[in-house]
Amino acid sequence: MRLTLMVPLLASVLLAGCSDQQQDLRDWMAEASKDLKPSLKPLPPIRQASVVTYQGSGLIDPFKPAKLEPDKKSALFTPDANRRREPLEAYPLESLRMVGVMMKKGQVHAIIAVDKTLHQVKVGNYLGQNYGKITAITESDVSLKELVEDASGEWTERISTLQLQEQAPQEAKK
Repeated sequence: MRLTLMVPLLASVLLAGCSDQQQDLRDWMAEASKDLKPSLKPLPPIRQASVVTYQGSGLIDPFKPAKLEPDKKSALFTPDANRRREPLEAYPLESLRMVGVMMKKGQVHAIIAVDKTLHQVKVGNYLGQNYGKITAITESDVSLKELVEDASGEWTERISTLQLQEQAPQEAKK
């Protein structure tokens, strides 16, 4: 029983000693801060925003990506997307070689070599990757019209020729 009385008495003595140190600290803070004045600038007044109406509602929207593409001016030269592609259209024109000419049923045919394979072509067939249509075959060359897309997105016609390749003497012996 004595112990139960002693513990609260001891706790109250300890707390009384702490309160004096805090009071000294509070007095010092009040003394040190009595001469201080805050240096805050007042807030600027709030300005009213002016109302502006948009005048360009009927004009072209510059932020739509579809309007940034160049307009297609004409559809005079466009490749036929529904046409079935011919085997020699898979190769670039530079990789095709004209190696001969022959007559078949009264019509001139050119012999085209690609990847060690020979192909017969006639006027109206297609060659190369640029929609090249054969327009004429002579003993020395094949003339064709190609459709190429220029920088502005328009299709233009280009005339190309595939000339007869003479075999080198070393190739003839093989």
